[in-house]
Amino acid sequence: MTNRFHELPRYLAERSRFTALGPAPALLAHPDWESEAPVMLWMHGRTAHKELDPGRYTRLLRAGIACCAIDLPAHGQRRDERSEDPAHSVELIGEAVGEIDMIVSTLARTEGGRFDTSRMGIGGMSLGGMIALRRLCDPHTFIAAAVDASCGDLSALYFPADGSAGPWKAVHDRGAVARVDPAQHLENWAPIPLLALHSRGDRLVPWPAQEKFLDQLAEHYRALHADPGMIERKVFDQTGAAMEHLGFGTHATEAKNAQAEFLAKHLLSGHE
Repeated sequence: MTNRFHELPRYLAERSRFTALGPAPALLAHPDWESEAPVMLWMHGRTAHKELDPGRYTRLLRAGIACCAIDLPAHGQRRDERSEDPAHSVELIGEAVGEIDMIVSTLARTEGGRFDTSRMGIGGMSLGGMIALRRLCDPHTFIAAAVDASCGDLSALYFPADGSAGPWKAVHDRGAVARVDPAQHLENWAPIPLLALHSRGDRLVPWPAQEKFLDQLAEHYRALHADPGMIERKVFDQTGAAMEHLGFGTHATEAKNAQAEFLAKHLLSGHE
């Protein structure tokens, strides 16, 4: 069996443990494994796995934030053929959303003295971000969120208004998409700080679809007399990343630093 610690830089490996939280294999990282720290729940993108983004976790640790990174259904240590087929993305969103409460409750029960789930953020990259955004549409206790190269308007993503096939050639059922589409379930979204990072040239998750969602979300905040300025956008014109989607290329350091600073601002201060 591969020693998964060998995949991590030394600083992170020394502060990490592997466990299972409900159905999900998890990488837990803590600044010192003694003090109580706020925690960020992070979900990777399609075809990826929880160990893939050590730079993100390292920045959070250095900021005093613990990390809980999970393998999504069909990925990582529970990989199956669905991870390679975008036709299963909608199914996996629904499955993962249904696991989050058990993951959080298990973390609180087993590590509650060190991972402070009352100061918890949620987020993810691409597919992981879609899962996070959909979970935020139902009652929750998260106090901040951050998504990279993701989308909260899945109808705009999968069924473009111009009638084209869009970036994804997979065929999705409109009813199934509607059930997991954050844009269609905002009525219970409680306004919290949200950071959206994106490349304007993203060819897999086009920025206009995410921009449309963020505009809609801002209107929802206004309707609730909440400050739409809690929704922050950082959009790069061009990054050089593969498909302008997989990471932020020449802007990767800037993007990760911006996210770490955002989460430190909102998680370290506790409830707003």
